[in-house]
Amino acid sequence: MNTSNLAEALNLGFEKAAIPQQNKTTIALEKVNIKYGSFLAVKNVSLDIYERQVTAFIGPSGCGKSTVLRSINRMNDMIRGASIEGTVLFNGHDLYDKDVDPVLIRRKIGMVFQKPNPFPKSIYENIAWGARINGFKGDYDELVETSLRSAALWDEVKDKLKQNALRLSGGQQQRLCIARTIAVQPEVILMDEPASALDPIATGKIEDLIHELKASYTIIIVTHNMGQASRVSDHTAFFMVDKQRTGYLQEYAPTEQLFLNPGHKKTEEYISGKFG
Repeated sequence: MNTSNLAEALNLGFEKAAIPQQNKTTIALEKVNIKYGSFLAVKNVSLDIYERQVTAFIGPSGCGKSTVLRSINRMNDMIRGASIEGTVLFNGHDLYDKDVDPVLIRRKIGMVFQKPNPFPKSIYENIAWGARINGFKGDYDELVETSLRSAALWDEVKDKLKQNALRLSGGQQQRLCIARTIAVQPEVILMDEPASALDPIATGKIEDLIHELKASYTIIIVTHNMGQASRVSDHTAFFMVDKQRTGYLQEYAPTEQLFLNPGHKKTEEYISGKFG
């Protein structure tokens, strides 16, 4: 399949230059191995994540995409038996140094999960709560409005801020969770399949929001949707899994290059739907 036919078949929407300008490195993984007990889940992953760009992690189920994503803000620490070797750097600092507080890391590297998980509180309190426990001393009304505007949700909820957040639609709940993440002023936002449970209209709003947010945040998104990866990301990391069910990084490149001129046959086969 030639590149133009492939792009048409996947509904690829490349609006960027063929090779996007690389900003400074915000996150750097160097020879990372991750285990769950004795099982080697991910091996020898090295890649740089660039400031204020969107990086997509793609690959078949079980290849370690989410495992690698969670290593970036130490969410794997919460899994019994999980361990990591290698180095994960954030702005040049080792995230796994013994003196680093994981709670502080998660303030700077926020996470949005696959299924929206708003608190069973008001829309207002969903935004204010995280800032409050982190010692925010500013104007909470302004913080709530700014965060909701940043998540493209303010106009839809400004007249019902006291309403329980669980009454919102699934897409609105996910944007609320993004607003909640923004409210604690992170530098990086991790998104683990943030639109997989949403309808096409809500998915489109999340994708548009990602485009807007990258002006202020570094974003990493795990997705099984090849069209989505092509539309929202600047760089794409393609993960594969070996016969021992261990994930590894097969290819990492600017998104347009990886989709239209992949460097490995397995990459081409995956993005064209031959397996996955």
